[in-house]
Amino acid sequence: MYSMTTKLKIENLTKVFGRNPKSVMKKIRNGISKEAILKETGHTVGIYDVSLEVKKGEIFVIMGLSGSGKSTLIRCLNMLNIPTEGKIFIDGENIVEYNKVKLREFRQKKVAMVFQHFGLFTHRTILKNVEYGLEVRGIPKEERQKIATNNLLIVGLEGYENQYPRQLSGGMRQRVGLARALANDPDILLMDEPFSALDPLIRRDMQLELLDIQSKLKKTIVFITHDVNEAFKLGDRVAVMKDGVIQQIGTPEEILENPASDYISNFVQDVDKSRILQAKNIMFFPSSLVFLKDGPLVAMKEMERSGISSVFVVDNDRKLHGLVTVDDAINAVKERKPLKEILIKNYETVDPDTYIQELIPMTTSSRYPIAVLDHNDKLLGIIPRVSVLSALI
Repeated sequence: MYSMTTKLKIENLTKVFGRNPKSVMKKIRNGISKEAILKETGHTVGIYDVSLEVKKGEIFVIMGLSGSGKSTLIRCLNMLNIPTEGKIFIDGENIVEYNKVKLREFRQKKVAMVFQHFGLFTHRTILKNVEYGLEVRGIPKEERQKIATNNLLIVGLEGYENQYPRQLSGGMRQRVGLARALANDPDILLMDEPFSALDPLIRRDMQLELLDIQSKLKKTIVFITHDVNEAFKLGDRVAVMKDGVIQQIGTPEEILENPASDYISNFVQDVDKSRILQAKNIMFFPSSLVFLKDGPLVAMKEMERSGISSVFVVDNDRKLHGLVTVDDAINAVKERKPLKEILIKNYETVDPDTYIQELIPMTTSSRYPIAVLDHNDKLLGIIPRVSVLSALI
């Protein structure tokens, strides 16, 4: 059944390359290998019986080694590859059934693609490269220039409008490609290994840039990569492919914790967890909290009950105001001081999307657990030092 939160749904999708793709379907269903089919018939099985759903506004990453079928699959999503069998639903409509007119409209308005090798026009300025799709659609010059300029601002290329692609670095050219894709305001952004040609530092910057842009625009993104660290850093969910078949779909944490096969276990064994897992993945809600309205005696009793030496203090909205230690609470009881006068402020705080690699130095310098807060300083959870260390094992 089609879900209201589902933007894209693929059902039993197969793509076979060759003169008569339908003729080999029976062999595929009988379990004959890709290699045997190629040798016997000259046909190449790109993908077989792929089914998945992509939710509105998520980054869905398709990950696999060379030859796994990931690029074949993403090219089916804008019908650059015509499926041999199966259905592709976008907003509930099966695009496989589109005629040429509807398909052209779909490609111009609803979906855009960012390629690995930029695909820029060398004879056009950066502004005119970004304008290109709007120009094809017949958008008036003044309007398309305004849209293109705004999208260059979004990707951090303000001031480069009159430069040419040859004058830009690889990372900057890829930003132009991204701006061009965004200019048509597509619902779905298809990204086929867009950062793989970049050097590691620029690649990391582009990954962060994409996450920043996504936090503002909330596009539905299908992202292709062979890099497990990139997949787990960017993906809300990840599909792992092998030999044209999907092996597992899940969040990065689900795949790390419960790999579906030995192949996936081997695939993810070298993943750098410190760059994948975030504070929200390892935090837990504290068993003890003290409210600002309480006194030091209540705080002391709460710490005694839980066997801890410090406790966070919040108000009725769970906004964090500070931390109190058992020694300070005991002295405050003796000296009849209110709780707010003994609050400690020198503890570390992070937002839930902070990566573990950023938490490691905090755990070595702080005596207290790390507090995880939302943008209103509401306490979402805490992270003791042992939680950071155990997450890396």
